Amino acid sequence: MRLPPAIVAKTEEVLREILRFTSPADVTLSRFFKDNPRFGGRERGVVAEAVYAVLRNKSFFTDFAGHGNTPSMRKLALLGLAETVGIDSIGGLTEDETDFLTRIKEVDRNLLPGPIRANLPQWLFDKLVAQFGEQEALELAAVLNTPAPLDLRVNSVKAERDDVIAQLAQAPIVAEPMPFAPLGLRVQKKPALQNLPLFKEGAIEVQDEGSQVLAQIVGARRGEMVVDFCAGAGGKTLALGALMRNTGRLYAFDVSEKRLTKLKPRMARSGLSNVHPVVIAHERDAKVKRLAGKIDRVLVDAPCSGLGTLRRNPDVKWRQQPGAVAEMQEKQASILDAASRLVKNGGRLVYATCSLLNEENDVIVEGFLANHADFELVPMSQVLAEQKIPLEMDDYLKLLPHKHQTDGFFAAVLQRKALAKPAKPAASEDSAGAAAAADGE
Repeated sequence: MRLPPAIVAKTEEVLREILRFTSPADVTLSRFFKDNPRFGGRERGVVAEAVYAVLRNKSFFTDFAGHGNTPSMRKLALLGLAETVGIDSIGGLTEDETDFLTRIKEVDRNLLPGPIRANLPQWLFDKLVAQFGEQEALELAAVLNTPAPLDLRVNSVKAERDDVIAQLAQAPIVAEPMPFAPLGLRVQKKPALQNLPLFKEGAIEVQDEGSQVLAQIVGARRGEMVVDFCAGAGGKTLALGALMRNTGRLYAFDVSEKRLTKLKPRMARSGLSNVHPVVIAHERDAKVKRLAGKIDRVLVDAPCSGLGTLRRNPDVKWRQQPGAVAEMQEKQASILDAASRLVKNGGRLVYATCSLLNEENDVIVEGFLANHADFELVPMSQVLAEQKIPLEMDDYLKLLPHKHQTDGFFAAVLQRKALAKPAKPAASEDSAGAAAAADGE
């Protein structure tokens, strides 16, 4: 069945707005669909996928869209739709447009220059080549330019993975266990989940496998005090709460009240009662300081460039600027330093990003260790063995889309060295410690 010509016009209209890169693509699309309520589910899906196809292939498409008599924005819309539904499904094409789309489809992209073939801005392509070598950078870019799969996490407080697989099959939705995340499922295609009883009752959450592995390596246990320092909308917070079996105390810190507000309905569905969302003004807020030295596990999923999530957010590579990465580094180092003060002796601090770049990852951790002699790196190989996760890593967790079929993730586990207790502590120190503990609660 052919798409009506109006779909091309609407795709062109929203593309013109999105390619200004003044706000995230998903925000612009959401607003566009709200302004066009007559669009059905299929039409919204087609337009959204066409837009994302243009964002993934922007360098390649733009190189060809500027030639001929057809306006370039219409050509980009047509290229996105052709990539998504095929040339024959687009209604209202002229003979010239059909010929144009057919010629583009036949181009051998392997013969194109690296940045165009990779569909990356030059600065980012150069960074990835310097870090991985050109061949692997191209392999990585090829996967980054494909849509991400739909991953689910089974909420162990409410369900078992095998039971969820069986219930999804009745929908019918095919879901398969993931290789690394013990509660993860990968769903074929992209079915609507929000109306399923499993989703409404909190038995499943949408969460990338890499994000699930990150929550797992925190190693949160029953009865512990744990902090998710940059909780956002709380995907990892909920995973941590379930791993703690709804016991202990789990603080979800974030500077954005709006983000934490989105966590509340998810908490209600999850059945968790051990999660405590806390809005903080900044990383050195008094609400943070009062917990200094009391926390068993701290997760810092730091603000970053987001370049590991390009399969889901392809606009990020065009919106992100190289100067912003240097600014991120300062913020990442400051947040990690502030979060480290929460960790008790023998406790663990996990630093993570969804970035692919060493300067946001290894460099931050190495700088932290150089300035914090009271912390030591726990090799990721050891942590993965503790959690029985079948991944081969050295010192750090480095998940890559072209190798692990996850989003790009980095993580390092840092442990505060345990200090020997003095044989006879002074009474005044005992009293001060008790008062501080009471104040924290």
